[in-house]
Amino acid sequence: MSNFSGNGYLDMELLRFTTAGSVDDGKSTLIGRLLYDSKSIFEDQYEAIRLTSERRGEEHVNLALLTDGLRAEREQGITIDVAYRYFATPKRKFIIADTPGHVQYTRNMVTGASTANLAIILADARKGVVEQTKRHAFIASLLGIPHMVLCINKMDLVDYDQSVFEKIKKDFQAFASKLNIPDLQFIPISALMGDNVVEKSEKMSWYGGPSLMYLLETIHIGSDLNMVDGRFPVQLVIRPHHNDHHDYRGYAGRIAGGVFRPGDKIMVLPSGFTSKIKAIQGAQGEIQEAFAPMSVSMQVEDELDISRGDMIVRVNNVPRVSQDMDIMLCWMNCNKLVPGGKYTIRHTTSEARCVVKKIHYKIDVNTLHRIQDDPDVGMNDIARISIRTTRPLFFDKYQLNRITGSVILIDESTHDTVGAGMIL
Repeated sequence: MSNFSGNGYLDMELLRFTTAGSVDDGKSTLIGRLLYDSKSIFEDQYEAIRLTSERRGEEHVNLALLTDGLRAEREQGITIDVAYRYFATPKRKFIIADTPGHVQYTRNMVTGASTANLAIILADARKGVVEQTKRHAFIASLLGIPHMVLCINKMDLVDYDQSVFEKIKKDFQAFASKLNIPDLQFIPISALMGDNVVEKSEKMSWYGGPSLMYLLETIHIGSDLNMVDGRFPVQLVIRPHHNDHHDYRGYAGRIAGGVFRPGDKIMVLPSGFTSKIKAIQGAQGEIQEAFAPMSVSMQVEDELDISRGDMIVRVNNVPRVSQDMDIMLCWMNCNKLVPGGKYTIRHTTSEARCVVKKIHYKIDVNTLHRIQDDPDVGMNDIARISIRTTRPLFFDKYQLNRITGSVILIDESTHDTVGAGMIL
């Protein structure tokens, strides 16, 4: 299938990216082009979409058919749900979260983009920066995605005109200056023709930057995670009851931040007891260093009462511990959020109950203005709220750590996830 082999594939760095754009901006075609030109699809898959395109009387092979997986999407020609696609090149592995463009699917974009390193936002060269472009850029910045690429697509329909590209770039920069986007890049492309997608285009010799694939393969993501603040939410206590490991007690989970080594002094929250790390086991056995986002099992020197939902941190670097928090919430349910409403809250590996104390304001995603006189928070709305939990949680600001700074709210009667929040 793809052009990789051997064990090296397992060790390759993984880049998660999300794609967003208005309807008909060519997202699905772009992903299809990336998959096809990077030789990540089978010949029979390509043949099937070639025949379908021919049957429909389309003059080009419609690569969008590779990604519009739901039948409703194929019939309507739009993306509805988040579709995940996996592919690899000799340099990197990739997971694409293809998120919907429609306003009514904002919650799906939040879901797909929450773990991404990079966001690709598409703009149609003929239409420029539209409301949806701004909306997606705002959500990407709200979710703390460190890298953003604005791909100005359909350059073939504006005769590869540099002035069109420069105008859209300038318009978007003016809007993006109000947002928190650490790394923003612009690429003129034609997903249909393949210009600047995998190979550099000869038709836009005025453009001196990289192709999209080159950017995806080489962009530096090693420093995106918080490597300063040690955070290890305990997911599972491992007690093998057999003679080989009679006294073994390990604490398993995924490191949410920082670096841990055997011998480090640690503190366990919420108890506040301290100890030292005795040993760390990874997938291949004992290791001398563990860092985010590795999944490991830790042993500590002292007999401490540690269970799921506790957090192991460095002694002199603890997160905030509180029952009160302000969060920026994306509401995902058709029933409205109500002040005084009670919900289950999940944060890393712990669970508590919470009450909504106050709704401060909603955000108009298109203008970034605060709406303070409308307390109704409905499906896909983004609002700033205050909550109080039944017991203290240990958390960081979302800007510092996307794992320890995020929560989800769950309806206690239906067990539906009703909101996703970023702790301010």
